[in-house]
Amino acid sequence: MGRHDHCFGFEADFVDHLRCIPMAVRRKLDLMGVKLKLVHWSDLDEGERQRLLDWPDDPEALAALDHWLERRTAAMAAGVAGRLQPACGAPWQQDQAPPEVLLASCRQLGLTLAPHAWGELDELQRFALVKLCHPGHEHRNLPRALAEFGLLA
Repeated sequence: MGRHDHCFGFEADFVDHLRCIPMAVRRKLDLMGVKLKLVHWSDLDEGERQRLLDWPDDPEALAALDHWLERRTAAMAAGVAGRLQPACGAPWQQDQAPPEVLLASCRQLGLTLAPHAWGELDELQRFALVKLCHPGHEHRNLPRALAEFGLLA
């Protein structure tokens, strides 16, 4: 089973009724190069949000999702979802070594990452950790994610 439709435990506070965009959906958006704002997400009904979470992440399925989102958001007050460069070679797509942004965030929090850990994660887990390190993101979820993934040395 793929993890394209998985919500993590650290997301439990805000995935109830899918009020915020889950990491699994954000990863699909990054893979497609779609900038879906929270206001767009809020304009989708709960069934549509669940459909996005459940949507497969193979290239054909993502092309169909991209097309669906473009049509769906075109009618919204916020306008059609924006475009970004699709993720290619992003830090979370590399499984050799943890990116510096994650190591720096761990140092800042006084946490040590188990050395072998990064390579044992799946892409969705790596995506979540990198996103949780970004400036402006609540760092309070980073220790929770690291603990959930069994990464704290």
